[in-house]
Amino acid sequence: MTVSVVLFTSDLRVNDHPPLRAAVDAAHEVVPLFVRDPAVDRAGFAAPNRLAFLADCLADLDAGLGERGGRLVVRAGDTVAEVCGAVRQADADEVHMAASHSAFARTREARLRRALESDGRRLYVHDAVTTVVPPGDVTPQGSDHFAVFTPYLRRWVSTPLRTPLAAPRKVVVPPGLRSEPLPERASVAGVSEGLATGGETEGRRRLGAWLSRHADTYEQIHDDLAGDATSRLSPYLHFGAVSATEAVHRARARGGAGAEAFVRQLCWRDFHQQVLAARPEAAAEDYRPRHDQWRRGDDAEADLTAWREGRTGYPVVDAAMRQLAHEGWMHNRGRLLAASFLTKTLYVDWREGARHFLALLVDGDIANNQLNWQWVAGTGTDSRPQRVLNPVLQGKRYDPQGAYVRRWVPELATLTGPLIHEPWRLKGSDRAAYDYPDPIVDLADGLNRFRRARGRD
Repeated sequence: MTVSVVLFTSDLRVNDHPPLRAAVDAAHEVVPLFVRDPAVDRAGFAAPNRLAFLADCLADLDAGLGERGGRLVVRAGDTVAEVCGAVRQADADEVHMAASHSAFARTREARLRRALESDGRRLYVHDAVTTVVPPGDVTPQGSDHFAVFTPYLRRWVSTPLRTPLAAPRKVVVPPGLRSEPLPERASVAGVSEGLATGGETEGRRRLGAWLSRHADTYEQIHDDLAGDATSRLSPYLHFGAVSATEAVHRARARGGAGAEAFVRQLCWRDFHQQVLAARPEAAAEDYRPRHDQWRRGDDAEADLTAWREGRTGYPVVDAAMRQLAHEGWMHNRGRLLAASFLTKTLYVDWREGARHFLALLVDGDIANNQLNWQWVAGTGTDSRPQRVLNPVLQGKRYDPQGAYVRRWVPELATLTGPLIHEPWRLKGSDRAAYDYPDPIVDLADGLNRFRRARGRD
């Protein structure tokens, strides 16, 4: 009786799962294994919103395996030690897992390979499980990665993709394997009140619903803050509860400009993964240093606190920050505005913003979070590093009726029209009627400070 182990990491699904299918095809019995590694906690990735969403994903994965006669085996401890323990207990010949490309994941993979090979077992690592195109598969001449998105996109869209795999019909798990209890969402403290439900079932439902309702108009409405018509799939992609490869295939099958605009967003995920795989230090250091002398001291800390709390006096920025606190998620246009305001209007280090986002975002991902922050801050891959997003003009453009602001900044709920983006223009008793702060910075002053800092007087 042959046995294989499939190690789940950031690929918590049964549909379109190459390691699971390979393990099922290779052996009579399969050990579906997830390891809760304290090293992840020590690295700061165990934020409450992600732990709660993870619990949902694991419960749904266990149910999906159960429908096929199997179950999820959960262990707690060092990943390498726990995998090797499960391999010996089940007398497995091989382990299958998805490729991951962070420095942490690559170190883990190398340790696991050495440990298994020293015991006469084999490790199979499968590409294109958490990404559409693996980092390193698409490179420019003379370099190990693309540093600008558009040339990468041109190559990426012409790259042949693997065909999505159906879930296995049957998963037979060896009897008697020890397993920790599944984590429970209810046991996690500090979870955002409006956090979405995790898991493959919910992720696939959302993908299908979004494709049928909004894909055709996505190109026109994806920046509409109040319309809330984006896919909201980022948490499910982050945990691998939805396959990015399958999402591309399904969007392309639908066709149209909206579907292609959606596919471009999935390309951005792969773009950031290939940048970080080639330059892992960019998780904490400037990809393109601008020699910034970011603001420090009490005044900067007070501004940072106001930004975190959604009390900057700029309604669209505050609305975005309050959405983040309530949902553990933020509209992409809101992320751009909030990040631009912190780094270029307040001139506060992008790492402070990235740290706050990672503490709350359910889709908090090192590659996407850190490199998007650097893109906005002008220290990353943006070809226009000096661009500054004006929150008033952006609010009027992407929330023209103020519905998004009124949803998240109830102090201003009775204001209508463009004035909602400039409440400081109210006079006398009208101004006093709103319990909302004055702007913490004049936009012109912030812009001039940023230009001087970057050498553009």
